[in-house]
Amino acid sequence: MATLNAPKDLEGLRSLLKNATKVKVAGIDIDGVFRGKYMSKDKFLGAANGGFGFCSVVFGWDINDMVYPKELLISNRANGYRDLLAIVDLSTYRTIPWEDDVPFFLVSFTDPDTRQPICCCPRSTLSKAVEKADQHGWKAMAGVEYEYFQFKETPQSAAEKHFVNLNALTPGMHGYSMLRTTLNKDYFNALYDQSLKFGIDIEGHHTETGPGVFESALAYTSALRMADNASLFKLLAKSIGMKHGSEPSRISKAAQLPGTSGHIHVSLRSKDGRNIFALGEEEIKAGGRKNAANDDTKYISEEAEQFLAGILDGLVDVVPLSFWAPNAVTYGYDSRAASIRIISPPSVPPSATRFEVRVPGADMQPHLALSAIFLLGLRGIERKLSIDLPPVSQITTVEQRKAVRKLNTSLEGATTQMMREGSVAREILGDDFVEHFGGTREHEVNLWNSAVTNWEVERYLELV
Repeated sequence: MATLNAPKDLEGLRSLLKNATKVKVAGIDIDGVFRGKYMSKDKFLGAANGGFGFCSVVFGWDINDMVYPKELLISNRANGYRDLLAIVDLSTYRTIPWEDDVPFFLVSFTDPDTRQPICCCPRSTLSKAVEKADQHGWKAMAGVEYEYFQFKETPQSAAEKHFVNLNALTPGMHGYSMLRTTLNKDYFNALYDQSLKFGIDIEGHHTETGPGVFESALAYTSALRMADNASLFKLLAKSIGMKHGSEPSRISKAAQLPGTSGHIHVSLRSKDGRNIFALGEEEIKAGGRKNAANDDTKYISEEAEQFLAGILDGLVDVVPLSFWAPNAVTYGYDSRAASIRIISPPSVPPSATRFEVRVPGADMQPHLALSAIFLLGLRGIERKLSIDLPPVSQITTVEQRKAVRKLNTSLEGATTQMMREGSVAREILGDDFVEHFGGTREHEVNLWNSAVTNWEVERYLELV
């Protein structure tokens, strides 16, 4: 879905930029970090049709710009960290309100020789999932809810403290508080108001449980636009936060406190706008679908049940793509205790039928998380998979709880699971993606294994 006022062609682009002197462009790396720059208007107009060179090292180094010791496919010493071809997506046009309304566009990355998307470009990966849905005549739809910490710090003060004993923006546990928003009214309201100006609609914005924690629910839209909005909202929050003396972070765990989640809502729509997951009114009045797996799924369509079965079947193989919070493969009608929450009648109108995937943390890479969800779900529909486990409401005994499949709780275990031969991740995302992304996660594991933590020093230094 194109943004408001996005140009349809180069003529429209020239008209749009007639008063501009420069343009900002950015792509998204494998960790969800924006890598971008200013371009002169003339340089940008010359590149808008065929693309421009962008150093591939953004896929050859980690989140802190350390080059991966292991040579990965896209950017390495052997190819000299050559340029990729960055393709401007005109449909992503917006202006940046906190940077004097400079025009802004997103780019996707392609191979300069083949002109094909590189395997690890997050926007291109999600585009493949969206195209797969389109082949069925469906449109992938999504929404994201972000919970995130606010620290009363600057990048400099946090670094000087070695990221320890950071001051929360507000003290105490105050979910849905009317008082806590008053303490930082200008900042809290700026997040909402600047988001609207930046082309990111917000459905809900409030405090969440935890010191200085906010939650923002981004408005439901097409999947690629949603992932772009989710990534850009992170950029916006950090940019606005700096102006108000706050350091927002989507780190899923910052202390021994409730973690921050990134819940994802998904559905499929037909070309005429019909919700593919919904039942018709007559079937609902009759008590639900007769061939449903159980009572929890009787008010969703057969395609929705197969989509759910696909997620449940492959979830254990895609954990490194940001799936961390509930640590088991579970589902249930309107259950926030389950990994997958079924939202359907009678609690909502049929048109609002959807799944809430509650496993991702707020530190997810939204393009990759949405890619995994839709590719798993579509695989379930194509294979007509059935649900072979009970809903969470029926898991009541110790024996039943022991039988529930658990998700890996370490990045090392999850990465090994994802990279194993014959994994569902390899099937839906391709070997090249899994090898590259898996290599980046192995790098993170190696750094963690070589680190000496405060916990170790505090526990052992005096007595060993």
